[in-house]
Amino acid sequence: MLKSKIKVSNLHEIGLLLALIIVLIIFSLTTENFFTQRNFLSILRSASYVGLIAFPMTFVLITREIDISVGPAVAWSGVFFALLIKWYDFSYLNAAIIVLLWGLFTGYFIGIARTKLFIPTFITTLALWSALRGYSLFVTDGRPIALSNKPFREFYGGDFLNMPTVTWMMLIMFLFFWFCSRYTVMGTNIYAVGGNPKAARSIGINVDRIKIITLMITSFFSALVGILYVARVSSGNATTGEGMEFDVIAAVVVGGTALGGAVGTMTGTLMGVLFIAMISNGLIHWGVDPDLNKVVKGLIIFLAVVINSNITFKNNSGQKED
Repeated sequence: MLKSKIKVSNLHEIGLLLALIIVLIIFSLTTENFFTQRNFLSILRSASYVGLIAFPMTFVLITREIDISVGPAVAWSGVFFALLIKWYDFSYLNAAIIVLLWGLFTGYFIGIARTKLFIPTFITTLALWSALRGYSLFVTDGRPIALSNKPFREFYGGDFLNMPTVTWMMLIMFLFFWFCSRYTVMGTNIYAVGGNPKAARSIGINVDRIKIITLMITSFFSALVGILYVARVSSGNATTGEGMEFDVIAAVVVGGTALGGAVGTMTGTLMGVLFIAMISNGLIHWGVDPDLNKVVKGLIIFLAVVINSNITFKNNSGQKED
């Protein structure tokens, strides 16, 4: 069973790689400034913020759960970070620790609501999506909370060795999650939970703990990305991360992760992240209206789900959790 899943994933990754090459060629031939070092660095930067959340989100979807609150969570984390520094005189380090701990707590709350109260993660994170965005706007009155720390901005929001610092972080996290998914007991258990929760429980896997941990990790990285956005723009802004949840989910699904669980790879997610970022950037170069850009992303998600539907049905037929 595992070998067949890997083979299917490999075929999907090959197809996605070809799609990336085709998209690259099309945009390079039809726009003047697409095929430039500056634009590629811009694509990498935008892809990196999405990728940092997409990798743990892959684990969440593999376990048959979802978190749609990541966009507002990024915004609130940035606002919270800036508030702690600007209004309460916290150091940057202490503020970051508090925000990251808040991220872990949020993921724990989502996990407990799912495993103990049996509230679907879609419902809990939908409520958080509204609450976090609304509270961020309320606290800031819709205005950015400016910070001025040049070293913080230049390193975490700037470049390192001619590449965005956030891209280095994304690549390191990709290797970490890739290794975890393939060579650790935790990774094996995550796939087992997504494949058949009942069978996983029968062999001693703590299904609830696995789900809680994956949700906590995703919320942690949402908080981290919120801090990194502050470093990039030197302010906490309540509108940061608008629509980011769709980019993250689109990247994971396009990368081959099945919404029904058990199927997905980190390599596929990485290519999905790059694909979504390249599409968004190319459409901007074409002069496509930003609202139509969202329509295109919606179509991409739909097509990706259709392509993956057979995989979902095969891996989850007769394996529904009570």
